[in-house]
Amino acid sequence: LMEESGEIESKDGQHRWLVDPLDGTTNFLHGIPVFAVSIALERQGQIVAGVIYNPAMDELYTAERGGGAFLNDRRLRVASRNKLVDSVIGTGIPHLGRGHHGHYLVELRNVMAETAGIRRMGAVALDLAYVAGGRLDGFWEDGMHPWDLGAGILMVREAGGFVSDKNGGQDMFTNHSIVAGNETIHGALLKTIKKPI
Repeated sequence: LMEESGEIESKDGQHRWLVDPLDGTTNFLHGIPVFAVSIALERQGQIVAGVIYNPAMDELYTAERGGGAFLNDRRLRVASRNKLVDSVIGTGIPHLGRGHHGHYLVELRNVMAETAGIRRMGAVALDLAYVAGGRLDGFWEDGMHPWDLGAGILMVREAGGFVSDKNGGQDMFTNHSIVAGNETIHGALLKTIKKPI
């Protein structure tokens, strides 16, 4: 399953590759060095391996189910902060004409009021890799596709983090949403984005 090419069925019916050949296309086109290649292997519905590579920074993130997550050769762990007020949270902002801007602005306002800061990198695979490595304490976004999320989901989990859709379930590929962080930040972020106006 690729962003540019659609889905090519596997011959064994057990495996599926989730490939985003250029996550952060707009950044790349503008010379902003925050873009990556993201590849994940799904076996029988479970992500079992993932690679995210940022060639501009020569950062290779890898994860294997049960084997941990790594940046180059260094083991990754999610940040240990346990207060949302001390955390830096990543997000993606919907492009004009896509997404529900009013709903997103409510979420953004809620998170801004309770955190140390918000960052928008423009490459969801790297955002999730940054959560896995503790550069970001958490992340949330809507409108995502399996090729955007596959490698990053595994990366965060293998670094000791928690990942869900915005409803707290495990339907990220169906609901096209994601919330990630350590256990405490993940839970607090879920509650914060659901607050009413």
